[in-house]
Amino acid sequence: MERTLFSPEHDLFRQNFRKFLEKEVAPRYEAFEDEGMVARDVWKKAGEQGYLVPWMPEDYGGTGADWLYSVVLIEEVGRANVTGFGISLHNDVVAPYLADWLKPELKKELLPQLLTGDKILAVAMTEPGYGSNLAGIRTSARKDGDDYVITGQKTFITNGQLCDWVVVAARTDPDAQPPHKGISLFLVDTALPGFRRGRNLKKIGLKANDTSELFFEEVRVPRRYLLGGENQGFYQLMTKLQQERLVVAVRGAASMQSAVEHTIRYVQEREIFGQPLAKMQNTQFQIAECATAAEVAQAFVDRLIAAHIAGKDVVKEVSMAKYWVTDQLKQVVDKCLQLHGGYGYMTEYPIARMYTDARVQSIFAGTNEVMKVIIARKLGLD
Repeated sequence: MERTLFSPEHDLFRQNFRKFLEKEVAPRYEAFEDEGMVARDVWKKAGEQGYLVPWMPEDYGGTGADWLYSVVLIEEVGRANVTGFGISLHNDVVAPYLADWLKPELKKELLPQLLTGDKILAVAMTEPGYGSNLAGIRTSARKDGDDYVITGQKTFITNGQLCDWVVVAARTDPDAQPPHKGISLFLVDTALPGFRRGRNLKKIGLKANDTSELFFEEVRVPRRYLLGGENQGFYQLMTKLQQERLVVAVRGAASMQSAVEHTIRYVQEREIFGQPLAKMQNTQFQIAECATAAEVAQAFVDRLIAAHIAGKDVVKEVSMAKYWVTDQLKQVVDKCLQLHGGYGYMTEYPIARMYTDARVQSIFAGTNEVMKVIIARKLGLD
């Protein structure tokens, strides 16, 4: 179906970014997977060409572009099957915390560095034993003179090896009731004494996206790096999770479409019993199902993109999209891999990477089970 969200300017931006991925990322992607991260020079080149935080206001060095430019970037990363390039986390998950809640006197100094690739972002919420339960955060931040002293451990942190700055959720009021009211957010420079990276975690998918344990051992953070007000962290996190989960749904829909396109090309070329695999009725039925799921997903996601840009509260619907699209993605990619036969299990075929990369989509940004809890509450079932 024709999509009506995008202007000719968006389309040109898409074409240019597609060429960037084809030239700078795709040829090196296997090496990035072996190394466990996308090389720093790629981030720098992305910054030079305007692909980092395109929505940043002009006052801070950006172009003030609408969020559809970010959507283009997210979709093209999914389409190109290079989902380990953590650009959307930097652009659309973490940077908004700084743009909204960094102290005004720091914005002109710090925000421009996000656009150039000089500073790469991560966000540290998840802790060992406290995955989706943000209210259970144990990392603490105590006041000491003009500083906060942060102590704790985080895990499964995307961009954890590359990041220069990390937004950290820490408990500033250990006695708060309910507990989620005692959490604050801080911008932590990873060059500070006491900050330590753990190992780059080995994963079954998204191997090019560095994912780490982070340790904070009496890290002294000046008070001015508190984002917003003290004990406002849980509210801030909830405010931004709509966009984070929409990012996952946008990428999932694009990846689903890519899987279908790759598989159609494969079954048209592959012959079995003297005829193209595409001629088999089972093949046609399977691809028809996958293509239908991809179209439905795209239509739903496009509606939510428009609502989100319009500033509407679509937490319930975004939660629906995040869980449904990622569940459908896993099913579609599995069917597409099956149609590749033994070749689908070989890593030189794109469908193999799609299969392993798809699995985590229903886990991060809040598990799909958590999404269903949110939906049920929004329907008045709590």
